[in-house]
Amino acid sequence: MSQNLYQAGVTLLNAMSRHADVIMQVYLSGTLDETATTPQVIDNLKKLGIIWRPEPDAELRLKSTVRNLLENSLHDERNRQIDANIGSALASLKTLAGHYKEALHHGRFTESQGHINDLREHVYSLTDSLGNNVRVLFSRINNEFGYVASIDAKIRENELAQSQVSELLTQIELFRFDELSETAGSNRELRLLLVVTLQQAFSRVTQELSIVQARLLELLGRFREFRGRTRLLKGFVLHQEQHPDFHPPDYSSLSNVPMLFNQANKLMGAAHADVNSIAHETDLQALVGRIKALQRTNTPREERKAGKINVAQQSQAPQVENLLKKAVEDYFCQVIDSGERLTALEFWQQQELDCDPEVWIYRVIDGYQSLPEEEQLYFALDTNGHPHPVYTGNFIVEDVELGLR
Repeated sequence: MSQNLYQAGVTLLNAMSRHADVIMQVYLSGTLDETATTPQVIDNLKKLGIIWRPEPDAELRLKSTVRNLLENSLHDERNRQIDANIGSALASLKTLAGHYKEALHHGRFTESQGHINDLREHVYSLTDSLGNNVRVLFSRINNEFGYVASIDAKIRENELAQSQVSELLTQIELFRFDELSETAGSNRELRLLLVVTLQQAFSRVTQELSIVQARLLELLGRFREFRGRTRLLKGFVLHQEQHPDFHPPDYSSLSNVPMLFNQANKLMGAAHADVNSIAHETDLQALVGRIKALQRTNTPREERKAGKINVAQQSQAPQVENLLKKAVEDYFCQVIDSGERLTALEFWQQQELDCDPEVWIYRVIDGYQSLPEEEQLYFALDTNGHPHPVYTGNFIVEDVELGLR
């Protein structure tokens, strides 16, 4: 089987090499001039599937596969089509993967190697097809559809390319990598082909197609602008041909000047710093650095005079804070030692603390909440109070009670 394929392929390539001039003439002209070659050559090319006759009375043409080969190799973008049949290719990949796994399961390793080679060829063919499609679009954009002459033809080609991009994006959505991953399973070769290789191609093609769409829209706007200017110029030339004695009037002497000529000169705008310009960055930093922070109050000048500072009163505040912190620790330690519940106000009365009762309750709550989470689990802090008599949902805390869990 392989030897027969080998001999058939060599025969085909030798025939294409011998009759390369005939094949290229058919490729460039579209049809074969049967009077320019012998009937034997024509019959040989027909048997090999290089040329064919679509209808009994039609002229001989190249087979589509041969034409696609030449278009791809010669980078000829004139009539090259974009292959967007990704759904069928994905179905073939899943089928070949099933054949490969079945052959491995039954121990038919030679057959499985053939299936994995076919699968590898299909995957690479699919990724190469996607890359070629994007290259075709970029080639058309880079030469601005130079294979057609008129602006209207360029606009039609641009719209065709946009529809092909949309079709490609629709087809690319058929990639279901969760299904491909499930098909590959734990097999390393299948995961490399169906998941890694295809996902890399998918990401690359998706990014490139987004760039293609943006450039196609930009080109379309430019073509339409050219077409509008061309039509305006052609209209003016046609008007001059029909009215050779036409002279535009002096619009400055009219009372109603057309809006086309009633345009004022541009006014120079006020100078301002361009904060987006990198060249101005150093100057802007220097300006910002010279800005002084001014803080003004409405206090009269007489009240802003320097006053005396009571150092004793300021040093007393940290001492009171430390005493309250020590009292909270003693409160917690007493609850631990006694094992009984005790309210904050009861401890405040027992110790005769020199602070406001409300401040003391806040300090107890703050001390409990500042404990680590694992230490809070040893205590139970309950609040004692009553609901607000007017505003529902508000609870007035009168005291807190601390105990062990």
